[in-house]
Amino acid sequence: LIRTGTKVNNKDTLIKSDERLDELNRRGYKIIQHPKKFCFGIDAVLLSAFASVKEGEKVLDIGTGTGVIPILMEARYGGNYTGIEIQEDVADMARRSVKYNDLQEKITIDNADIKDGISLYGSNTIDVITTNPPYMTVNSGIVNDNDTKAISRHEVSVTLNDIIRVSSSLLREKGRFYMVHRPHRLMEIMSVMSEYNMQVKRLRMVHAFVDKDANMVLIEASQNGGAFLKVEKPLIVYDKTGEYTKEVADIYLE
Repeated sequence: LIRTGTKVNNKDTLIKSDERLDELNRRGYKIIQHPKKFCFGIDAVLLSAFASVKEGEKVLDIGTGTGVIPILMEARYGGNYTGIEIQEDVADMARRSVKYNDLQEKITIDNADIKDGISLYGSNTIDVITTNPPYMTVNSGIVNDNDTKAISRHEVSVTLNDIIRVSSSLLREKGRFYMVHRPHRLMEIMSVMSEYNMQVKRLRMVHAFVDKDANMVLIEASQNGGAFLKVEKPLIVYDKTGEYTKEVADIYLE
């Protein structure tokens, strides 16, 4: 990502003095982020490319943060998106990024708790759900003193079970669920999905280098889908020189 240090147009009033504006390398879109709060990483970018959206589908991004996944997916697929984010200040940044990119007619940001998702959106109303959730339980790792980072990284305000349980109720029959997570929790993820009648359909392991263990997993599941699983070839992020592999570079730039 190319970080812009200079404000360049009359939309500058949308950016607060302690925030920055980052290039997304897609259709000229940019995103507002706060350097001392949780900023999106490569996992969100890879998920936006792994997921797919068909014309007319209703899409919900759970824990949208600054709205990067809906913005990237709109650039890739077009369509309309809703992002839900529990943190008021982060949701505000997402809304301002949507406005900065003139996407108000295509992307809506709701400041709400996904555990209230059924009352907000209704059962069996969503075609596609994406989520880049907190990876760590509250009992694992060091919980950051910065509340925003803690909520983004640890299951402080929402758990894996919460996300899958609510998603199962929100999705239409055969609706698709896309998630990026850590491989060490894969068995737990599949067990919880099975409990709520979600079947994993695609898996792709992500490795920083070809000779390193996987550090991310991309998952597609289907609500009440059949028991067929496709395991795709591994995605390698860096070549031996430390540069992005062609596949990852293409994801960033396409």
